Amino acid sequence: MAASRPVQSKLATAPAAFQTPHNPSWQCVLICWGNKYSTRIINNLARSIATQAASVPRFVLISDCERDDVLPGIRLVRFPEHWISDKLKRSGCQAKLVMFEQGIVPVDLPAIYVDLDTIVLGDLSQGLCLLENQQTVAILQSAIIPFGWMGRFIYRCTQGRRYARGNSSFVIYHPAACHYIAEQFKQLLQQHPNFEFRPMVADERFMSWAAQPHMKRIPRQFAVKFPGEYMFPWGFWLYLKAWLPWVRARRRALVAVTLNGLMIKPERLLSLREGDVIVDEKSRKLIWSRKTLGQMQSKIKAFYADSF
Repeated sequence: MAASRPVQSKLATAPAAFQTPHNPSWQCVLICWGNKYSTRIINNLARSIATQAASVPRFVLISDCERDDVLPGIRLVRFPEHWISDKLKRSGCQAKLVMFEQGIVPVDLPAIYVDLDTIVLGDLSQGLCLLENQQTVAILQSAIIPFGWMGRFIYRCTQGRRYARGNSSFVIYHPAACHYIAEQFKQLLQQHPNFEFRPMVADERFMSWAAQPHMKRIPRQFAVKFPGEYMFPWGFWLYLKAWLPWVRARRRALVAVTLNGLMIKPERLLSLREGDVIVDEKSRKLIWSRKTLGQMQSKIKAFYADSF
């Protein structure tokens, strides 16, 4: 992956809006329900993606309501009713599987889905090189069993009871070949309305299970989850890790970082003072300091400077 471009200088000159080209080469999918994320945050994310990408994508925002103040370059698609029931919008976020529903995302281009609590620091379209074919589904690794031949072998040997799993903050896929994921979930939901079938308990588990033969890992040189990269139960390790030359080089090249987790939402991070400590539900510490976060601290501040 090529090194990301500096977020501050790019965003400082970003236009207030953008226009989708007549012949885009890829599309970016965003999903929003409820009032957790303002349109201002959505616009900020889309603008940063468009500004830093090698080519401006077609933006598809799947929303549960009309958003008149969304940027003109964003195509808004309403949630089908069967994907927006209360039980699909809880912690399992199964409603996100709507990205695979036929008729929602156009099938002519490859797509990159991005969670709204994400900061984009470089050219997101670089991730498209992970698509070996239209069936590939690439997400972040989040379990011990790795994606690839070993995960597929374990999946076959256990008849689907064990498999490699990932995190769906980023999903790189081709909509033309992935409708079966949504269709399979809808069929199983009729049989297991309370998610008794284990892979149904979360959107990322289900897509990992359903598409296991085609799953691929998004490398940590490209994108990371903030808690996994910048948080740890032992504070001294955060200082040591930030000092390691190879870690510093990899962090400088990151294209995207997702702020997944209730304890590290942008508005909370922006309220922290130097040296403040946050401990999440897994006892992982965040030390809000340049000594532990390096340039990421200032990048987060710059990215959300006009969002709140």
